[in-house]
Amino acid sequence: RHIFELAWKSSLAALVILIILAGAGDLLLTRIFRVELYSLRMTGGLIVFMIGWSAVREGRFHPKSESPGMPENFTDLSLVPLAAPLIAGPGTIAAAISGTAEFGLISTSLALTLAIGINFIIMLFSPAINRFLGKMHALGPLIRLTGLIIAAVAVQMIITGLKECIG
Repeated sequence: RHIFELAWKSSLAALVILIILAGAGDLLLTRIFRVELYSLRMTGGLIVFMIGWSAVREGRFHPKSESPGMPENFTDLSLVPLAAPLIAGPGTIAAAISGTAEFGLISTSLALTLAIGINFIIMLFSPAINRFLGKMHALGPLIRLTGLIIAAVAVQMIITGLKECIG
């Protein structure tokens, strides 16, 4: 029951955050803060790279000191740190804003909804997945492999931002 509550609250909050920022982020960045989209791509890429590199080096996506204790109120945990910054973090926000600039708001919103929906389903089954991967001794290697892929995506974000900046 608690897993379901955490999963749906954090997924809904992350989706709302991402769609709002996908729609208003470019306006907010360029007109208010005077930040170009390529700067956001490069910065988001750096942040995502640090997360991926941490996973490759340490076998986890966040340091142990950042692991929250179980609070009494699951709404608090579902919003911070699950919805933001873990699901709707800087890299995801950068991807949502740049996705809207490249593919349009409707396509980006549909992609975000699909991704958050898949994330929701995985969150529901996370205890069973964790037990299975733990028994197979595959959790550490899988996290490191995922971290490598995340770092590669981040480098691509940085390269794309640099190309836009130069070209």
